[in-house]
Amino acid sequence: MIVSSQQLSELYCQACEVDVQAFKPGNVSVYADGHDMTVADFRLSAKVSSDALCNPDYSLGEKIYYAVKATREAVGCNTNLGIILLCAPLIQAIRYTKADVTLRQAVAKVIRESTIEDTDWVFKAITLASPGGLGSSDQQDVSEQASVTLLEAMKLAGAKDRIALQYITGYNDIFNFSVLRYNIAFNRWGDRNWAATAVYADLLSQFPDSHIERKYGDQYTEMVAAKMAKLSEELSKTDNPKQIKPLLFCLDQELKLYGINPGTTADMIVATVLTAILEELN
Repeated sequence: MIVSSQQLSELYCQACEVDVQAFKPGNVSVYADGHDMTVADFRLSAKVSSDALCNPDYSLGEKIYYAVKATREAVGCNTNLGIILLCAPLIQAIRYTKADVTLRQAVAKVIRESTIEDTDWVFKAITLASPGGLGSSDQQDVSEQASVTLLEAMKLAGAKDRIALQYITGYNDIFNFSVLRYNIAFNRWGDRNWAATAVYADLLSQFPDSHIERKYGDQYTEMVAAKMAKLSEELSKTDNPKQIKPLLFCLDQELKLYGINPGTTADMIVATVLTAILEELN
């Protein structure tokens, strides 16, 4: 599929804007800042990272590194490492999609053909972003030079990181779960932002958030899953999701009181929306 860099950049920024417009309890949105970050930080991060991500001359690893670098220089903190890691293969894959090659197949190809050089660029990006709770690793530590492909590196991290798991499984959670849920909610309500909120609740009710567990272990896993399952239930019963706002505000305040930020799940929302938008093009 031939899509211009400018168009890709606009679609990526559109997906990032849906993420901040969606009411995601515990995370930053237009309804509430949090965790020392603002909506303005995320909007600026999307804008400055889009050029590198959509540069057709960059390899997968270069896309990720230079997008992180631009973000770091613009906002001085890690707002979007997970977003960039998830969106880069989707954007890279567009060049391979055609009538008989789906976006999912193209993403798998991009990841399968990743190189050791890609891994080096990604390690540099992760080190630069300095995400909370990163720690160190006995194998392929990001502070050292890589010796495996990006797919192989992600396999080492997949057991404890949901973003790495997407690389390993060909974005299984995105294509088999969240995009399907997103499309159902969007068709029901006709609103991308509320569809994203529904997917956020669905994901957290089913899967532990890597960002939370890096910081707290499984201390809050059951609590978050139970509260998000309740939210999913309430959303599934309403024809007007705006009626759920009081519950959303209450849940947002409670999670932030405990310092709980489902950041990985929020990153998955951007990738879900971008995937849905890109699939509409094909």
